[in-house]
Amino acid sequence: MPRKSKAAKSQAPKLPEEEAEQVRIRREIGHDFALREDALGRTRLAAGTLEARRVYEVSNDGFTATGGIVRVRNVDPLLGITSLTGQQREAGLRYRQHFECSQQAGVKPMRWTERVDGRSHGGGIADSVLDAGRAHAAATRALGHWEVAAVVRHVCCAAESVKAVAEKTGEGRDVVTKLLKVGLDLLAVHYGMMMGR
Repeated sequence: MPRKSKAAKSQAPKLPEEEAEQVRIRREIGHDFALREDALGRTRLAAGTLEARRVYEVSNDGFTATGGIVRVRNVDPLLGITSLTGQQREAGLRYRQHFECSQQAGVKPMRWTERVDGRSHGGGIADSVLDAGRAHAAATRALGHWEVAAVVRHVCCAAESVKAVAEKTGEGRDVVTKLLKVGLDLLAVHYGMMMGR
């Protein structure tokens, strides 16, 4: 008499290794406020939050319950790169501010029953958002070369680390850092913070 084999349960796909490690570290040290359960019942990082972007690292020479000292890496790369000058940092922060302001739609919620009139005044995108978009576009043009602009955009606007940009582009970290510094110098000249060479 043949045995009936049990039907295998379908399991949810595994989390990416890096995310699983971050979830494990946060659970062990009690920083579970950035963890959420997804539709498949898996514990994941709350996507889209600053806390989820923060990276916890554990060393092997500590005294915590996890067996290591937990270090939290700085979220903002402009503040974390100590070799940047004050002008470079200020130029990067201004570029980021223009980008963030230009991404705001300025759309106000309205009732479903409200009539829309294309001729009415006060509608559309706010002037401050349009001005920020123009300022961001002019600053991007001032960066000149597309490689410099790409690195500055990744670090300033997307708040990615130099290491992450280097891995993404396949360049060395020193090359990415040099491109970032050149771009921030160009922005500082564009914003009138320093004289062009």
